[in-house]
Amino acid sequence: MEYSEKYGTDVDEAVRLALEELGLREDQVMVTVLEEPAKGMRGLLKGSQNFAKVRVERVDDSAEDAGEELSQADALAAEAAAAEKTQSKATHDFRKKSRGQGGSQSEEKPFEAKSHDRPEGGKRDRNSGRGGRDRDRGRDRGRGRQEQEVEIDIESIQRVTETIENLVPDPDSEAANFLADVIGKMGLNVQIEGFCNDDCSFIEVKGTDSRVVIGKRGQTLDALQYLTNLATNKGAEEYKRVIIDVEGYRSRREKTLEQLAVKLAKKVLTNGRSARLEPMNPYERKVIHATLQQVDGVTTKSEGEEPYRRVIIEKK
Repeated sequence: MEYSEKYGTDVDEAVRLALEELGLREDQVMVTVLEEPAKGMRGLLKGSQNFAKVRVERVDDSAEDAGEELSQADALAAEAAAAEKTQSKATHDFRKKSRGQGGSQSEEKPFEAKSHDRPEGGKRDRNSGRGGRDRDRGRDRGRGRQEQEVEIDIESIQRVTETIENLVPDPDSEAANFLADVIGKMGLNVQIEGFCNDDCSFIEVKGTDSRVVIGKRGQTLDALQYLTNLATNKGAEEYKRVIIDVEGYRSRREKTLEQLAVKLAKKVLTNGRSARLEPMNPYERKVIHATLQQVDGVTTKSEGEEPYRRVIIEKK
């Protein structure tokens, strides 16, 4: 899968550089923040190390049939794990080059291993070597404790989506008739049934072409629902919400988003780095925000402009 890892003075610059290298737009990629620049006094002390690092990966559209449930939670977890394995060497080399520009280290080669200082005669000081190994082991043990994965009981997370209750068949549904006319002009083979309760009109779509009605990540379904809402409530004295679902797709998508939110929250709590999700519509962002309000230690925010507005998960 095509990807690029870039450094920048901030996350946005690193993402821009990666997009330029890949020749892609932001809506065609998935962004993972591998390292953020230090802020405040810590950033001033770090000097040349005050940078951000991101991994920008192309989303393979051919692997996503229209309406296919996303398995982003597992995919992003695997990608983050792979990125952590390769990050250590890349960051180390970058910092060695940065130190080399300072003067005293300028002659050091990027991949040249420095030998221990030896006393006269060429013999190594065993005590100093042992001390170095002990320090290395201590750092490794500390790093292991720091990277220990945080556990979150997903079963304790309450579903944030509302349940539509008391639906009754509505064969004369104006919303269902409008949607049937639109989909009929699209030449799709589906069946449309209308239901209603006191709060909304509900339309269920089934059939062999139902995946086409969903579209990529639900975009076609959202567009049809928006148009049906406009047409149904035009000139109406009282607004009545229209909800369209295709063979239970919305419930499955919401569950996938909740699982994705919890998995990324675990990553953020484990390694301390923020996570940037793909652009989502307002309702899907609401699912992410509401789910992670139930998880201690993380906070969420949205950034960007529609339709590329996305959720950022950060450690408190």
